[in-house]
Order: sequence, then C-alpha cells, then structure tokens
Amino acid sequence: MSSTVQSIISTGFSGTMVDIECHLSNNLPTIVIVGFANKAVDESRERIRGAFATSRIMLPRKRITINLAPADLPKADSGFDMAIAVAILLADGQLQHILTDQDQVFIGELGLDGNVRPVRGIIGKLLTGRSKGIKTFYIPSANLSQAQLVPLVTLIPIDSLSALINHLLGVIEIKPIITGQGKYLAKSSVKSAILSSQISEVVGQAAAKRALEIAAAGGHNVFFSGPPGTGKSMLAKALPSILPPLNREEVLEVTHLHSLASLNYERIVDMRPFRAPHHSASYVAITGGGWPLRPGEISLAHRGILFMDELPEFGRTTLEALRQPLEDQFISIARSQGTTEYPANFILVATANPCPCGYYGNSSTNHNCSCLPQQIMRYRRRLSGPILDRIDLFTNIHEVHHNKLLSTNSDNNTDLEMRVRVQDARKCQINRFKTNSKLNADMTNSDIKQLAQLDSDAISLLNTAANRLNISARAYMRSVKVARTIADLEQSETINTAHISEALAYRRPVES
Repeated sequence: MSSTVQSIISTGFSGTMVDIECHLSNNLPTIVIVGFANKAVDESRERIRGAFATSRIMLPRKRITINLAPADLPKADSGFDMAIAVAILLADGQLQHILTDQDQVFIGELGLDGNVRPVRGIIGKLLTGRSKGIKTFYIPSANLSQAQLVPLVTLIPIDSLSALINHLLGVIEIKPIITGQGKYLAKSSVKSAILSSQISEVVGQAAAKRALEIAAAGGHNVFFSGPPGTGKSMLAKALPSILPPLNREEVLEVTHLHSLASLNYERIVDMRPFRAPHHSASYVAITGGGWPLRPGEISLAHRGILFMDELPEFGRTTLEALRQPLEDQFISIARSQGTTEYPANFILVATANPCPCGYYGNSSTNHNCSCLPQQIMRYRRRLSGPILDRIDLFTNIHEVHHNKLLSTNSDNNTDLEMRVRVQDARKCQINRFKTNSKLNADMTNSDIKQLAQLDSDAISLLNTAANRLNISARAYMRSVKVARTIADLEQSETINTAHISEALAYRRPVES
C-alpha cells in the first residue's frame, strides 16, 4: 500500500516541489523518513504520533516508510508534517483514495495537540507551486494573511489535523479562498512618517536634505561625512519619512524575505525596511548564509534603506561584499551546502567621520584634530575606491551654531513637500520605464543612452568636467543617473547644464 502527496520546500528565495511518498508494510510498527532529511524533518515522526493521538485518528500499526523525493535535495523544513500525515492516511485507506487531483499541495507543521502551526517562507512556496501549475494549496490558517498577497491561487486554511481530515472526507467543508489581482492598499506612507524621524526636525544642513530628496526620488546611495554629533544619523533615520509606500509586488517581496529570516514569519511587512546593523555584526549576518541558508541584512533592506553608521569601522570583507548588491541589486551566496541568490535592491546611507577622532578639517575652535597624518590616511584607506565609486551622492555635514538648535524651523511643511516631489518624480520614472519597480539608479548603460535625454550643452559640460576631475566611467554614468533624477524632481523632460552641475557637485571629493 502506497501513496504520494505533494509539498514544497524553501530553497533560497524560491522553492522546490517535493513528492511525499508513503509505503506501508507488515513489519514492526515504526515511522522511517528517508530522502536527505535533517533533524527538524526527522522529528516529524513524533509530532505526527502526538497529533494523531490527540485528534483521535488511527495511526496504522505497520512499518511506515516516508520518502521525500528528490532524495538528493537537502530537506530542512518543518512544513512537511501535514503532507506526511495525509500521505499516511491515504496509504492506509482512511481517506478512501479521494485525493486523485495532483494539482494541490499540503504545507504545514503539526503540533502535538493536533493544531497546524505556521511555516516559514509561505510566499515563495506558493509562487513556486503556482509556476508548476498547482491550483489548490492547503496552508496553516496563521499564514493566510501573507498567502493572500499572492495573486490567482486557491487557498484552504487549516487550523488542525482533525479539521483537515473532516474537510477531505466531506464532513465539514472549509470554504476555499481565491486570491484576486486587486491592488494592495499600502499604509506605510503615513505610518513611516509618524514612526521615523522627520527631516524638518534637523536644523540646517540644506545640502544634506537635498541629497536625501534626490536619493529618495531616484534610489541613489548617499554618503555623509562630518564631525560627531552634527546630525548624520538623524538625517539617515529621516529618509523613510519621504519615501513612497510599498506597492503590492514590493510588499510580496519584502514580506517573503523577512519571513525567511525572522521569527515572526507569518507577519506582513507593509513598511519600507530600515536596517541599521552595527559595525560589529558578522560577515554572515550582513551578507546572509548559515545553514539552512538565510538572507542577511543586505537582503532584509530590499526595497528600503541599509544604514551603515561609521562605515570605515566595518570589516574589510564585509565592505567588499557590498560591491555586487550595489551594482546588480542582488547577492549570490555560495556555501558548501548550496548556492542561492537573494534580491538586495536598497538605498545605502553611509556615514563616516573625516578621521579617527572625527574633527579633521573642523573649523570650530572647540575641537582640534588630534590624529597623526598616518592615522588619517590609514582610516580613509579602509574604504576602497570601487566601493566609494558605487555611491552617487557625497555630502559634508557641518556643525550648527548652538543658538540655532532650539529655534523653530520655518519650513514646517518640508517633509510633506519633499514627499510630494519624490512621488511626482517617481511617477515620471514609471512612465519612462513602464514598470513600478525600476528607478533611475537602476538604469543600464543602454537605458541611459536611450532615455536620459541630455541636451548638447549638458553633454559638453559633463565631458569637460569628467576630463578635469578624472572620474571613472562608472562615476560618469552615475552622474548622468543623478542628473536625470534632479530633472525629474523639476518635471523636466531633458537634462540641462544646471542638472549636470548639481549632480557633479555631489561627486566624491578628491582627497588631499
């Protein structure tokens, strides 16, 4: 007597179909699980025994062999429990072989009390199943809110093993839920503005505020340099207040990534992430990895902000790992157990002091730099040229006079006005690229040549400046991207000399 039931395992950002094969034989009663299963899967035997006993369902007194195919794929997922239970009952004839439809899968972890617990990475599993032609998904009820983000699938939420069996036997039917293609109503535009710092709270720093506006509009990376206590971190934390809300596709991506890494893996993430890892965080914590493979801070900042305070204090290998995501918007993780890719399209906001003590070049008489020239040079060399070349906007943050700190800002509507300009600029990019997810910072060289629209004077100015400043080809193209965003903020169809001049003003200063 044998049966086969389908389930799905998370493999990186996506998933893989797994056949749960069950065979009953007349030997000593036991449950054997084969197919490259780890301890979490192997312990499914005890969870199933407890769930069957609590739910008063007869467990066959035979040798139960469970095979997870393909057998050469490592299995590290507790979501097979429900599928294994159904396969056992089907092989024993308790479901009377009513499961003849192969267009359905079972995903869920069983508790000893028979309840079905939520699983990690439900969105990726549903997307994988849908791409394979699966029509119906039996999932834990606690995962329903996340699962409803996936369009055009049929969901049957399950609370307990007994409820599942009653539904399959037709005793008590569970109403299926068919997800639609409707727009997701994001709430983060207001919530993020309330929960994060406000740009209007920062006194002065007009150039830095302008850099944040450009970064928010075009998805550009920002670098703030200045003495301690001048507001670099405060400015970075204020950036979410002017970012537009996540759309449905972005909520789907972000929620799925956080489900793979977070303990609260049934939660919907409807606000743009703001990740601020400490410089003591390990390489794996930043980039991702471990076993099973999990996304790191770089991927958890996807569609949001990665704030790296005191960038030179991070490890050299960690900083060099930023090269790929800053250029390609994804990160590849290769380990001996497997290889996977995670999306990593974020806005990098980095800060640094001008020297180890923080006061080199400070005009204030209260603080004089105490660093030796060798110390300053060694400190600055921690940031390689290729990393700095991938940052679009460089701004020096200066000290603000104390008599201005308690003054009331005259620009109380700065946040609202900037948010409106950012949203209008992004609408220009949606019309230009015919997609909701691509920004000016994501333009390829071919996009720049076809869509940037520089006038002749702007091209001439850019070429002259490039020769005099000796900027690299990458920096040249990135300056065009920044200029395109500045033009979008002004609702200009073409890039003129003023836009190029402002973009070049944010280039990395030449060190003396």
